[in-house]
Amino acid sequence: MAQSEYLELADWRRGVAELFAAWREASVLDPVAATATFRSAKDRLFIQHPQSPLRPEARTVAQGLTYWPYDPTYRMTVRLEPIDGTAGPHAEDGDRSTSSPVHPLALPSSAAGQIRFRRVALVRLEGPLAGRALAVFWIDAYGGGLFLPFRDATSGRQTYGAGRYLLDTIKSADHGGDMSMGSIVLDFNLAFHPSCTYDPRWVCPLAPQENTLDVPVLAGERLPAAG
Repeated sequence: MAQSEYLELADWRRGVAELFAAWREASVLDPVAATATFRSAKDRLFIQHPQSPLRPEARTVAQGLTYWPYDPTYRMTVRLEPIDGTAGPHAEDGDRSTSSPVHPLALPSSAAGQIRFRRVALVRLEGPLAGRALAVFWIDAYGGGLFLPFRDATSGRQTYGAGRYLLDTIKSADHGGDMSMGSIVLDFNLAFHPSCTYDPRWVCPLAPQENTLDVPVLAGERLPAAG
């Protein structure tokens, strides 16, 4: 990329970070209004910003992304349950913090190549998703970050077939909570499609089979053609 493109990408990420920070603060008192504001601002970024995942020709006709109406039952505060044998983020293979660390793994990707992750926690869901659980991953690269992708019964029909993202803290997709106490907020109304949904030039890690929910999650982003 040219220098200008790197600066544009940095500006895009700053804009996204500001959106999530504002949403986290406002959603404590009024998640419905906070999400409406978040979606409007995100739509403007997708249509106007040069680093939008949308192809340039799609931006000229786009009216914004497509979402399900806000459903408060899909907002929950859950506990991050440690997975037995998980190594700390600074543990090397020869300096393990437990007797049986979880080794790096490669999640499926939209293109060739692999990105290493570690399975670091389990979250047990509530509300319409009660009785189900999802794995939370750590992106095992410079800086790192929590990553929570998922598939559900809408995948390949009303949403992207390879799933959606709920958390991707390396890119500021963080819903809040108190991680020092082992709890996080998960709001499926903010579930979003990976960039490769819109253009294959983007390379995205995808949801593994273990993070497949057997019910439809009618919250967050959906495909424009969905009814």
